[in-house]
This record gives sequence, structure tokens and C-alpha cells, in this order.
Amino acid sequence: MPFQQGLLATPVPAHARHLFFALDCREALPSVLDQLIAEVDGQSLILCVGTPLAKALGREVPGLRSFPQLDAVVENPATQHALWLWLRGEERGELFLRAQALQAMLAPALRLVDSVDGFLHRGGHDLTGYEDGTENPVEQDAVDAAIVAGDVPGLAGSSFAAFQLWKHDLNYFKALPQDEQDNIIGRRLSDNEELDDAPESAHVKRTAQESFEPEAFVVRRSVAWADERGAGLAFVALGYSLDAFEVQLRRMSGLEDGVVDGLYRFSRPLSGGYYWCPPMSEAGADLRVLLG
Repeated sequence: MPFQQGLLATPVPAHARHLFFALDCREALPSVLDQLIAEVDGQSLILCVGTPLAKALGREVPGLRSFPQLDAVVENPATQHALWLWLRGEERGELFLRAQALQAMLAPALRLVDSVDGFLHRGGHDLTGYEDGTENPVEQDAVDAAIVAGDVPGLAGSSFAAFQLWKHDLNYFKALPQDEQDNIIGRRLSDNEELDDAPESAHVKRTAQESFEPEAFVVRRSVAWADERGAGLAFVALGYSLDAFEVQLRRMSGLEDGVVDGLYRFSRPLSGGYYWCPPMSEAGADLRVLLG
């Protein structure tokens, strides 16, 4: 299936650079996207489209919507952007230079409004020290969870992604007793084993993918981040639809049963966006759904 292979490739590269763009000039958009298509290899550069871009082109991607405004006691900011470019590699300098070139190429139509540098920490651990993505589906199960099936040209092989930038209060968290840290996450830091007697607010219990009806499996591709805003987790969840992530977020926020995920005790999201990651063609990213 012609999906952007970097979405599911393991191991995750050492560095990531997430670029978020807003629309500046609709008339220049088609020609700029034509140039961008050839740059996307689906490995070192992944392309993801937000609803503002689709609307500007007068098109609709089935299943794509904007990040929700949840009426919850905790905040999940919606910062929906038109385009998200996800650069991945082993050398941070190369990502920086490529990002500069892409920004210049897109400038006639799209304006860079945010960027996040991510990095792999201890082989896939959050800055709290806990392993991230322990319950990720693997191999064919990952494809089934994250990639749109079927044979519809331009849609089959695509994926939907949720992005949230979570900022941790690491001083607060690390000052807690170890058993309290473990109860917030729902796993022991020492051996990554799930706690049988974890409280209902434990993150592992709030997001247990098999506990939803229907089951809510996603593939996480998160990395750590740190800059002048603070530090935390650049969270990415992939699915064949956005539904699985959204039901998890609603439960985490206390909208299902009134229990708020313990994660919010020491962390809060700064951003939130929904995106569609198109399939690949021989020429690059397959944007026929948007460009005809």
C-alpha cells in the first residue's frame, strides 16, 4: 500500500522538525503544492494537510475535520493549521537547512507560524523517564490501525494524524514520591510494568485502547522536545480515522466518566491539530483529492 513509509518506520530517527503553516495567498497555492509534491519522499519529509488548506482549494477530504473544542475542566487548545511538514533525520543541522529551503519555497502561498524541534530521548522515553508508546500496534496491526484501507485512488494508503505539544512541569513531577509518579502514569518506572492497582486516573487506564467500544487503537510517533517555551512531549497519534484519538482525548479530559487523566497534574497541551497524510505516488505525495 503506497502510504508515507516514515509514518510507521522504526526505529524513529534521532531528530524531528515539525513545521506548521498558515495560508497567505490562495491563488499561489496550486503551483506551490505542485513543487512540494516532488519534495515529499514520505520518509525524511512527511506531508500532512489541515482543513484550512482543503477549504482554500474548495475540496473536502472524507474523514478530515478540525481539532475539536472540548467543553472540559482541562484545556486542550485547538490550534489548527493549514499544513504540517514533518522532517525526520539523524542530523539536526540538515533538518534546519532543509526547513529553511522549504519555508522559502512555500512563501508565495504559505507562512510558517510555528516550529518544534523534537529529539529521541533514551530510545523512545518521555522526559519523565517513562517509556512512550508501549502499547503501540506493530507490523500489520500498525498498518491496520493507522492506514486507510480499500482501493479508492488518492485515499487508500492515507492516514489521519493528531498533533499535540505537551509541556511538562518536570520539577513538580520529579519531586513527587516514586509511587505517586507511577500511579499518575500507571506503570512502574523501574521495569515499565503496568500496575494492577493503579487508580482510575492513571494515564494507562484512561487510554487503554482495548477498553473502548469499538476498540480505539492508534500508533504513537511521539518524541521529546525542549525550547524557550519549556519541555515535554511532541505527541503524534496516527489512525485510519480521527475517531480513536478523539475518544481517548475525551476520556482523558473527564468527559466520559468525570475522571481526569493524571497526566494533567503535571502537563498541559499547548497546541492541537488534526491532519490528513496523503498516500504516495511515483511523483511524490498523492494530492489528487485536493488538486484534481
